[in-house]
Amino acid sequence: MWCLELLLPLLLFISDASCQWNVWLPRDISAMTNSCVVIPCTFMYPSGIRPSRGIHGIWYFGQPYPQLFPPVVFKSRTDVVHESYKGRTKLLGDLHQRNCTLLINNIGTEHTGRYYFRADLGGANIYTYPDFTELKVLDQPNIDVPEEIVSDESLELTCYAPDNCPDMTPEIQWMYTDYLPDPEFSTDLVEESNTAVLSNTLTFTPRPMHNGQLLGCRVYYPNTTLAYERLINLDVKYAPRSVWVNASSEVMEGSSVTLHCEVDSNPPARIAWMFGDQELLWDTASNVSLMLDDVTPANEGIYTCVGDNGYGIMNTSLYLAVKYPPHEPMVNDSITVVEGTTLALHCSTRGSPAPTLTWLKDGQLVGTITADELSVLTIAEITPQGDGQYRCLAENEHGRASSSLNITVEYAPVLLEESKCTVVREGVQCVCMATGNPEPTIEFYLPDLNITINETDGRYNFYTHTDGHTSTGMIKLREKGERVDNGSPAVNVHCSISNAYGRESILLELQQEKKYMMAVIVGTIGGVAVIAFIIAAVRYVGHNNKKENGNPRQDVVLENPALYYSAVKKDKQNLRKKVGEDGDYQSVGSMAGLERQELNYASLEFIGARSREGASGRRDDGSNYTEIKAK
Repeated sequence: MWCLELLLPLLLFISDASCQWNVWLPRDISAMTNSCVVIPCTFMYPSGIRPSRGIHGIWYFGQPYPQLFPPVVFKSRTDVVHESYKGRTKLLGDLHQRNCTLLINNIGTEHTGRYYFRADLGGANIYTYPDFTELKVLDQPNIDVPEEIVSDESLELTCYAPDNCPDMTPEIQWMYTDYLPDPEFSTDLVEESNTAVLSNTLTFTPRPMHNGQLLGCRVYYPNTTLAYERLINLDVKYAPRSVWVNASSEVMEGSSVTLHCEVDSNPPARIAWMFGDQELLWDTASNVSLMLDDVTPANEGIYTCVGDNGYGIMNTSLYLAVKYPPHEPMVNDSITVVEGTTLALHCSTRGSPAPTLTWLKDGQLVGTITADELSVLTIAEITPQGDGQYRCLAENEHGRASSSLNITVEYAPVLLEESKCTVVREGVQCVCMATGNPEPTIEFYLPDLNITINETDGRYNFYTHTDGHTSTGMIKLREKGERVDNGSPAVNVHCSISNAYGRESILLELQQEKKYMMAVIVGTIGGVAVIAFIIAAVRYVGHNNKKENGNPRQDVVLENPALYYSAVKKDKQNLRKKVGEDGDYQSVGSMAGLERQELNYASLEFIGARSREGASGRRDDGSNYTEIKAK
């Protein structure tokens, strides 16, 4: 205000130089309600004009032209003014000094508007200056708030109060600053365009927690009851400082799940749900929910909620686990391998939780149980016993599944223990049994005859049979052949077994059938027993004869040798009958053959005995003998 007094002489000097109709007054000025305001004003008029009846002035409100009947704020000739200005206005300047400064007391908001000055120099020298002052009547102070308040950046808030009333000087006080971190205050008086404004600046560094907080500026005039307040809410911009999502969860396959995400930021962030690099859903809000229906194992993984509001980015992830029973395991294809090959059988599956994998062969456990999605069963140098079905069983708490494969082991033929030649009623039966894969081919070879037998002819009954990997070949030799010392047939039979992986020829051993062997054994024992009986009988008779004749040196004389022959024959028949009943004995070949094996001789000398025709003979030395045969 006081600078106006210094400017007026300068303005008058300039006006004298121009000598035109001009006025100088502030473009804008403000005041608080119920206070006062002084509008500085200096006017000029042409130097050639000489006011005849003095200089008068009029202040109009709203319009500069009298013909439009604007409200009169002040009039120097009379006290006739608009009713709203009665008793409120006063001209502070001296019009003769070209000072038209106006004072308005007890102003209200209705006085806000444009004010024009009109100079009346008498006669036709009346002029309304087009320049004006815009008066703003305030009911609360102004707070200069930056367009953007950013967290963690220094902030200055300035509160303004007009100081254009010479009788009252305002004071400014900040309210609700106790929660602010290290606030600083500074006061300043700004004069511009012949007006004065008092300011107080509050400086601090806001945090996200200060967003929405209340701050106030209070303007009051000491020694009066006039006080004015202005309240603001801080709009602190800050990057997302927290992103909340569900805790990681487990769901069953086929169920539904909702994933929630809340982001604390200002302004609200663009919230996006990501699955890997794929954006599933987004919205600009404080929270977003993602719904997943009929979840599958493909939905298992990491879900990330990303919040971005231009001031920063923040994200939080969760893991969604989908529980499901094991899928059907994937195993090797069925294979055929050669004996001695090392194999690695793979079994892989998926399940949640991870399944246990068990290898079974023909229903029996092989290898180890693996708690993983992959199991490898190693079979080192596989043998024929490794042939069979292998099954991989996958189990977890939600179910089980399995897959199978077959391993076929190919190997060279192997002769079985059952291979042999046996004496039977018809002759000799040779059996050759071998196992192999592919199944062996069996042939018989008779080296004595240089004959290979692989089909039936008139002399041999050739028979073959295959059961799985086991082949059986059999021939029957109807011819008796030569006999060895014990009377058994002489057999020389070779068995030849072959397949793609090998060939082998073996001499088959001859074995007696059990029934036949028992008959031979019993017959032999029986023959020995008969001979012993005859000898004992002959000695007994001879001994009695010596006693009767009184000649101990005389040999036994058989009066009727045929009697002993009958007894021997009867005992032999009884023995044969008994053996036949107990052992089901059947002779091999002709009966003569068996008799030759069981023939026993007993030679007795008869002194003075009578010879029988056909039953006695003479040796070269002249001795007589009788031959008794057991038939």
